[in-house]
Amino acid sequence: MSTKNKILDAAEHLFADKGFNGTSLREITSLADVNLAAVNYHFGSKKELIKAVMSRYMNELSPRLEASLTVICQQETPPSLVEVFSAFVEPLLSLNVFKENGTSNFLQLLGRGYTDSQGFLRWFLTTQYPGVIEKFVVAVQRAYPELSAEDIFWRLHLTMGTVVFTMSSSDALMDIAQSDFGQQIDISDVINKVIPFVAAGVGAPLVH
Repeated sequence: MSTKNKILDAAEHLFADKGFNGTSLREITSLADVNLAAVNYHFGSKKELIKAVMSRYMNELSPRLEASLTVICQQETPPSLVEVFSAFVEPLLSLNVFKENGTSNFLQLLGRGYTDSQGFLRWFLTTQYPGVIEKFVVAVQRAYPELSAEDIFWRLHLTMGTVVFTMSSSDALMDIAQSDFGQQIDISDVINKVIPFVAAGVGAPLVH
């Protein structure tokens, strides 16, 4: 394995486990068994390393997600909001083929980006991968045309909060499902449980 990939793998593991703020470059270099100079050479800074970790997943996910949302946007009849959110399932699960536990890892990292107040990361994702956001908003507007731009902003923000909280605690939720209800579930089951909930939230009646 190349030095660069050793650093990326170590950083991904620690960022998902301890958060971006809670992980030091020293911990990353120790786990990757490289020196700090190697991190500086390949990435230049911790911020650029965070972007690189996310880009590995987004470069794989973004084209699949855009294609899935394009199908929703182009179908003749307006989609339901459940259909819109279901467009995320296959692209997200494809990350498990890309990398072992890729779906869980990516969603954990995405959650960390929000809970750790990494504003630059949100800016990076929305500017580097704008097609996903644009097509998602178009799909939501087709499903619920009465929503204003402000309504969509708030409802998608609240949706992200739900998704981030659920996915950042997905391991604990799967353990609870097993111990309390005897259910053996995996990350795909968790995603499919979230979809009708967030679809109902985004589709709630307008109150002005």
